[in-house]
Amino acid sequence: MKKRVLSLLVDNTSGVLSRVAGLFSRRGYNIESLTVGETADPRYSRMTVVVGGDEQILEQITKQLAKLVDVVDIKVLQPDTSVSRELVLVKIRVEGEQRQSVITMADVFRGKVVDVGSDSLIIELTGQQSKLDAFIRLLKDYEILELARTGITGLSRGSDDVRYL
Repeated sequence: MKKRVLSLLVDNTSGVLSRVAGLFSRRGYNIESLTVGETADPRYSRMTVVVGGDEQILEQITKQLAKLVDVVDIKVLQPDTSVSRELVLVKIRVEGEQRQSVITMADVFRGKVVDVGSDSLIIELTGQQSKLDAFIRLLKDYEILELARTGITGLSRGSDDVRYL
C-alpha cells in the first residue's frame, strides 16, 4: 500500500471540510492525516491530506477531489520535491531524577520543553513523521500521560508550481 500526500487549495467557506471528508467516507477511503489552515489570502485554505491505497485508488481519490467545486488546486507532494512537517506535544510523567534525562533527549531531537509541572513535562517537537516516531519510541521507559499530533502539513519546494489567484 502506497501513501500519498495531497496539498489542496480550497475555498475558505463553511462546509468545505465536511464535503472533502464526505468524499472519502462515501467511497470507503481512509484519511491517515488531515490538516487545514487559512492561507495568506483569507479567501482560501490549504488542506494537507495523507491517504493510502494502491495506485488506482490514489488516482481515483485525486480525480474525485478535483471534481469538487470548492477545490481550487491540487498538488501531489513528492518527498524529494516538497517539505513536510508534523508537530507533536507529549506530556510525560517524570520524577526528579528522570527530568534531566528527558530534557536531554528532547534537546537531541531539537525539541522544546513548553511546560514544567511538579511531576510532568510537556515537550514540543516538530519534524518529519519518522523523527517524531523515533522520539516517541525512545520514551518507552517513561509514562506518556497525553500525546497530541497535528498531522502532516507541507508545501512543494520552489516557486515554479505556485498558483496565483
